Amino acid sequence: MYHTNDVMESRTMTTIPHEHAPVIQEAIEWALQHGFALKTGPGVATHCAFSLAPTLIDRKRFDELKSAAPLLGKLIHGVSEDYDFLQQAMAPIASGDAFFGQLVDLHKEIHSQPVKRVPLLFMRSDFMDDSELGPRIIEFNGIAAGMGPFGQRAHQLHRFLQENFPAVFNQWAPSDSVALVNNPAIAQLSFAVAKAAFQVQREFNDSEKPLFLMVVQEGEDNVYDQHLLEEGLRNAGVRTLRRTFRQLHEQLSSGENGRLLLRDHGGVDAIYLRAGYQYCDYLANDLIEQACCETLIQTRAFMERHRVAINATVGQQLATCKRVQMLLTTMPAAELTRFGLAIDEAELVKTYLGEMIPVNAESAEWFRSQDSGLWVLKNQGEGGGHCVFDQDIQPRLEQLQPEEYSAWSLMRRLRPAARPRSALLVRKGDAMVVDDLISELGIFTVHIDGQAATDDNGYAGYLIRSKPSTVAEGGVHSGMGAADSLATLLP
Repeated sequence: MYHTNDVMESRTMTTIPHEHAPVIQEAIEWALQHGFALKTGPGVATHCAFSLAPTLIDRKRFDELKSAAPLLGKLIHGVSEDYDFLQQAMAPIASGDAFFGQLVDLHKEIHSQPVKRVPLLFMRSDFMDDSELGPRIIEFNGIAAGMGPFGQRAHQLHRFLQENFPAVFNQWAPSDSVALVNNPAIAQLSFAVAKAAFQVQREFNDSEKPLFLMVVQEGEDNVYDQHLLEEGLRNAGVRTLRRTFRQLHEQLSSGENGRLLLRDHGGVDAIYLRAGYQYCDYLANDLIEQACCETLIQTRAFMERHRVAINATVGQQLATCKRVQMLLTTMPAAELTRFGLAIDEAELVKTYLGEMIPVNAESAEWFRSQDSGLWVLKNQGEGGGHCVFDQDIQPRLEQLQPEEYSAWSLMRRLRPAARPRSALLVRKGDAMVVDDLISELGIFTVHIDGQAATDDNGYAGYLIRSKPSTVAEGGVHSGMGAADSLATLLP
């Protein structure tokens, strides 16, 4: 069935030509065939939400962002390894955000002795191109930074449609003549992770294939994005195993020279946390422990005490939280050189850091005179659904207790220009026309102990998420967004 969806509240809805239905069905089947899907129950899946044609970007703008993203990765690596800065920056949060307070304590505990882990910064920098200010960073994703493989699949789906159904594709494309921007996310991310895994394996003269451990949530529904990365790693000669924190509590042990061992599988060479950014990832009903399940959160400390490449270290998770983003935004460029940037690099980075201000005792009164549509209220939560918009901001500010202020910040809201032509989105088998589609660009970079991990200066593909401008939450998995791809105008 193909119709408009009132939930999305687009400015204008247009009837979809009946003859497009077979093409939409072909696109859905292609998505399911290629693992471009979300699990909806035991043995059941639906396709990932997608656009039928790409988003237009100026080639020069894309190249600039592609060059800037590795500098942001370099900056965040420097921040994540600066123990004193992170402890000082995060100290005010301890009383207002119990989860991050516990992470700060864990960070302190880990660094009470020399660390052995190899920091593997697997990061997605999310940009939005404001119609007046230009591109600005919305957030850094340093833990569970996923959807790279889905970014590549969206590009490949658009290639399939462009080649096989050009008339329908061109009707929904942003211009009459476009060239798709290649997206090698699976190969690049796999290459980078494999590089880290082989690096650790060589240190131990291990003859087995390197072992990559993916820490996942129990009952995870976003498994296919993960399995696509797993397939890429298998092609690169790396074994992948998936475990929850609860399972690892009983399966990890120490070997000689700081080797991390997994029961029945030997040494672990690299770890990727797709869990650990929220309380519930550490909970286990069969364990009687303190809040947040102290036993399971200690598993992260245990990992970092061993010689293993890991994303995300606790330092990386703290370095990419909203509190630190706000502080970096307010720091002069010269101060950013503390984290390993040259002054020209720091000045370039500053141009992409959007305006953020701290919340304090005067914020509620100050906000009364502000246009609520110009700001977004953010806490430290990850995974979508944690932002407060429009008329909901004022009452939330008034409800905050003094000990909670430091856990929140106000960010200047970005207003990108809508796509010049109507777009077609497909979600759960239904298609809808949107004439005010806007997009968010996530660029992946990977660094191993601060060094670029790909041949393209650390760049590892992109993710486009598009949504109607009237929708606040644009996540593909947790919001009302759709996976998209990029295209440039042909000369």
